[in-house]
Amino acid sequence: MGKRKPKQELLFGKRNYQFFGLALILIAVGFALMSGGGSSDPEIFNPMIYNFQRIRLAPTIVLLGFGIAIYSVLIKPSK
Repeated sequence: MGKRKPKQELLFGKRNYQFFGLALILIAVGFALMSGGGSSDPEIFNPMIYNFQRIRLAPTIVLLGFGIAIYSVLIKPSK
């Protein structure tokens, strides 16, 4: 007769995936904040490329996202 396959469980728990999703969102936001600031004319320098958003805020958000991603892998899944 037909044999039933055992139900496969996910590797991580729901909480792990939620933290990982948050991490991906933070990383994407950080990289979006870093973008832009260039000039359409290569002969003209745009000082906006060195503003607080691109030099301090965006890399901090990206690093926070990577930290949360590592945390999401390390926390014990709740069963």
